Amino acid sequence: MLLLKTILNRIQKFPSHVYDNVRLLDHPGDQLCLEIGIVPRKNGRCLCSRCLRPAPGYDTASEPRRFEFVPLWNIPVFLLYCMRRVQCRTCGVVVEAVPWAEGKQRTTHAFSWFLASWAKRLSWKQTAQAFSTSWDTVARAVRRAVDWGLAHRHVEGVQAIGIDEIAWTKKGDKFATVVYQIDEGWRRLLWIGKGRKETTLQSFFGEMGGALQRLEFVASDMWKPYLNVVAERAGRALHVLDRFHIMAHFSKAIDKIRAQEARELKSKGYDPVLKGSRFLLLKRPENLTDTQDVKLAELLHYNLKAVRAYLLKEDFQFFWNYVSPYWAGRFLDRWCVKTMRSRIEPMKKVARSLRKHRELLLNWFRARGEISSGTVEGLNNKAKVTMRNAYGYRSYKNLEASLYHALGHLPEREFTHRFC
Repeated sequence: MLLLKTILNRIQKFPSHVYDNVRLLDHPGDQLCLEIGIVPRKNGRCLCSRCLRPAPGYDTASEPRRFEFVPLWNIPVFLLYCMRRVQCRTCGVVVEAVPWAEGKQRTTHAFSWFLASWAKRLSWKQTAQAFSTSWDTVARAVRRAVDWGLAHRHVEGVQAIGIDEIAWTKKGDKFATVVYQIDEGWRRLLWIGKGRKETTLQSFFGEMGGALQRLEFVASDMWKPYLNVVAERAGRALHVLDRFHIMAHFSKAIDKIRAQEARELKSKGYDPVLKGSRFLLLKRPENLTDTQDVKLAELLHYNLKAVRAYLLKEDFQFFWNYVSPYWAGRFLDRWCVKTMRSRIEPMKKVARSLRKHRELLLNWFRARGEISSGTVEGLNNKAKVTMRNAYGYRSYKNLEASLYHALGHLPEREFTHRFC
């Protein structure tokens, strides 16, 4: 036990306090645990828990308070300390402040950050099970780490942001707006807000304030509330429509055409040639397997709306190969004219949308090489993995804390020793 106290003094020393007796409890039927006593150092100062100023001691509690500490060999460790009251000139009689915990918390700072660091690797439930604590303790540790990180992070000089939404619940306001910083070499979750209305994104620009003075690029989809707010609050930045979301409109249109046409063929008694063709029409040709390649070649011999829509989509892929915004615009105009004459209503709807956002589409070429079109979607996939590992969240606050913790690259407190 003497060696354990030596180790603790080396890695976790507390001002004005010293370690006392160490006990290993091994009662029949009880979990093995370590209890480490702490006593005030002689001539040590008492601090007021409100103003953190030195104050004379008033009295001492008869029973010690237990604080959860970092486990040793997976054995739970508790610090035991008899709290004192102090008589502060400013605050009156209050409980003293202790350096290993804050307020009425029964979890030490070291254990809290230990749990928060493991919660990046495991789910909150798995973290709680691995270190013999409760889910609530892990959740509080993550939220404290996030609050501290947000208060101490630097967000000045943001040059490029990506705006998107994620679905986090099936009830009520199921979407949350996420804003990522997508500067070269510095990609992180910058902000998250509940909902995807104009007021939601307005809150982001209001909170960030001067951090966006150097903003040069904004990437988003064609969601109208986002377009309106970006035009109002970031009019000087180059607004780029994300390529992934644009092509997603094509996929939704083709899927709708295929499903409707498959039902029509079945009702008229024709061969079900579109059966099992969904991913043949949605995947890029270079991503098809050998079997799918053969089936697609056979399907293309039929004069079907789904086939014509697929050919229009593949023809549009040449749009992204242009370098000059002028020639890309010429190609876009010709493609829209051809699509409007196709008499395929879902594809005509896509063409009308592209015409409406023509200038924003051409910004993709003006910003080429400055921002990556896949960065936002990559970060969104990481956010979805985080939510999937947790099997979803009942509380928006827990979602917010988890995503900031996983994707925010938030700073952490420095300790004399890293426990993980």
